[in-house]
Amino acid sequence: MGIKLENYKERLVDKTIALYLKTFKAIQIVGPKWCGKTWTSMNHGNSIVRLTDIEKRKLAILNPKVILKEDIPEVIDEWQLVPELWDAIRNECDLRTTKGNYILTGSTALLDKEAKSKIKHTGTGRIIKIKMFPMTTLELGKSLDYISLMDMYEEKEINKLVDPFDIYEITSLIINGGWPENLGLKDAETDGLLAREYIKSVVENDINENYNDNEFLFDSQKMLMILKSLARNESSYAAEATILRDCFSFSNDKEQTLNKRTLSRYLDILERLYIINNQEAYSTNYRSSTRVGKKAKIRFVDPSLAAALLGLTSEKLINDLNTFGLLFESLVVRDLNVYMEYYRGHVYAFRDNLSNDEVDAIVEFSDGEYGAIEIKLGDNQIAEAIKSLTKFNEKVEKKPKFLCVIIGIGSGLTKDPKSGVYIVPYNTLGMHFDKLN
Repeated sequence: MGIKLENYKERLVDKTIALYLKTFKAIQIVGPKWCGKTWTSMNHGNSIVRLTDIEKRKLAILNPKVILKEDIPEVIDEWQLVPELWDAIRNECDLRTTKGNYILTGSTALLDKEAKSKIKHTGTGRIIKIKMFPMTTLELGKSLDYISLMDMYEEKEINKLVDPFDIYEITSLIINGGWPENLGLKDAETDGLLAREYIKSVVENDINENYNDNEFLFDSQKMLMILKSLARNESSYAAEATILRDCFSFSNDKEQTLNKRTLSRYLDILERLYIINNQEAYSTNYRSSTRVGKKAKIRFVDPSLAAALLGLTSEKLINDLNTFGLLFESLVVRDLNVYMEYYRGHVYAFRDNLSNDEVDAIVEFSDGEYGAIEIKLGDNQIAEAIKSLTKFNEKVEKKPKFLCVIIGIGSGLTKDPKSGVYIVPYNTLGMHFDKLN
C-alpha cells in the first residue's frame, strides 16, 4: 500500500494513520502548512487528487462524486477548497463497507460562513480527525531515544551518563524548527529561512485566502504586529490587554489601533491556520487556593516561528538566556504534543493564581493519569525545578503518576533517589521509535 515515495522519513503519526485507516472509513489530517501532511498522506494512499489543480477543482465543484473514484485510500489534498466534498465523502462512506477509503488533508479550517454553509453534516463516525505537528527532535534524528513518557508512567528505573547537547545544537533546533523541508540542510545561511518565509506567506497571503467576508478584511500590518507580540510573549500567560499594548507600540501614526473584537478575529484566524497552538490550563484540586488559573499559555505550533518574528540567531539566543529558556520550553512542549497525540492524551500548563505556583507541562494520558514536568535550559536549575515539583505534589489532591525535569544541557539521565523526580536531558527523550507496533 502507498504511493511510492523516495526518501520518506517515517513519522510517529504514521502509526496512528495506519491504525485509523484499518478502523474508520475516512480520516482527516489537519495541521500547519509545510509540516508534511500531504507527503505523509501519500505514504498511506494509493491515489491522490490535488485540489490546488484548477481543473480538478472545477471538476469537483461541478460534481464532487466524479473525483471520488480513484484507488483507495484516496488522498484528497486541500479538500477545503471545495467544501461540498465533505458531504459527498460522508455519503460515499455510508454506501461502502470498506475501511480506509479517503484521506483528507488541509492547512486551513473552513473560515467563512459561505464555505461552512456548504457542509450539512458533521461527519461524526465517518471522518476521523488526526492532528499533525512539525517534526520532533526524535523524528529529526537528533534524539538518543533512551526514555519515553510511558517509561516514566510505568515508573521504570534508569541511570545513564550521556553526551549532552551542544548549546548550538539547541539553538539550531529552535531556529530551524521541525519543518521537513529543512532536513539535510547544513548551510548556516539557510538557518531560519523557512520560518521567515512562512511568516511572510501568512501575513501576505494566507490570512485572506479563501476567506470571503465583505464586512471584514485582514490587514497584513496588523497581523504582523500581533504575531510579533505573540512572539514576545511566547510561553507566557499574556492577556489581550498586553497584546493590544504591544501592537500600539509597534504601530505608527497612520495605523489604526486594534480593539479586543478585532484582535479576537485575528487570533481566531491564526488558530484556524494552525499557526498558534495555545497550551490550555490544567484543572485539578489544588489545596492552596480556591481558584486555579484558566488562561492558556501562548504557543506557536513551532518555536522557529517565534524566533523568526524576533529576528533571533544562535548568538542572540545565547546572549539572551531568558528568551532562550522560553523558546526552549516551547521546543520541548512541541515534542510533548506529538508524543501525547500518539498516546491519545493532552498537554496542559498549570498555574495557581494566588500562590503563583506553576508547572510548565502537565501530560494527561487517556486514562486520566498525568505527569508533571518542569522544563529548564541548564542542569544548574535542576534543584529549583525539583523543589517546585515537590511543592506541587504536596499540594495537589490527585497525585501525579510521575514528576520530571527536562533539561536542555545535561549529562545525567536518572531518577533522583530522594525526590523520585526523573531528570531527563532533552536529547534522551523519545518514544522508542523502532519498537513501536
